[in-house]
Amino acid sequence: MATYVLVHGGGHGGWCYQPVARLLRAAGHEVHAPTLTGVGERSHLASPTVDLDLHIQDVVAVLHYEDLRDVILVGHSYGGMVITGVADRAADRVGRLVYLDAANPVNGQSLLDVAGPIIEATRPHGQVVDGVELVLLPAPGAGAFYGVTDPADLAWMDDRLTGHPWRCFEQPLTLTNEEALWAIPQYHIVCTSTVATRDAELMEKAHAAGRLWEIDTGHDLMITEPQAVADALHEVAAV
Repeated sequence: MATYVLVHGGGHGGWCYQPVARLLRAAGHEVHAPTLTGVGERSHLASPTVDLDLHIQDVVAVLHYEDLRDVILVGHSYGGMVITGVADRAADRVGRLVYLDAANPVNGQSLLDVAGPIIEATRPHGQVVDGVELVLLPAPGAGAFYGVTDPADLAWMDDRLTGHPWRCFEQPLTLTNEEALWAIPQYHIVCTSTVATRDAELMEKAHAAGRLWEIDTGHDLMITEPQAVADALHEVAAV
């Protein structure tokens, strides 16, 4: 059986993977879905020091303290920034990388560099709270921003979405072990609607290698199509 570590995106928390995690665990897999510092149930820890580096450290610590190896490391959205950094720092513990409709950064890029217009558009609607600039602030029906339409899912998200420290999105990713990082097999599960916005060469290579899945749904595909996501993750483990 496989070991999955599922990393969420901006404004979310490990909670967003509950539907997928249930399906993976029912199949006998080990699943960890940590929440990054400053969001979700850890939103009370938001501070001016929360940034991309800290979020990378959060997940590296999970791998270390849970003694996880040959992990299938999954990152959604902003989580693609995080898992790339984690694999750079703990390449010996990561067996596969899965980008779940996620950012695909290279050394020196921030999320602003990867997805600038979408992320920049959130900043004017943010606010400074206790010295922390927060964006993606929750509001009724905020799940629609992530492509969620089901009323029950939207209500569930309303109770759980939080703001996200802006600093995480503008900090460049620093990679120091790129040879080991890029030797790790990479897989891509993307929404059909976002394929055209992605690096065409990267998508073509992934498709040719049988490492690309398209799901016709909204950005929060782990909520809107958990079975399809779980099925794709099962296939990744079977490779």
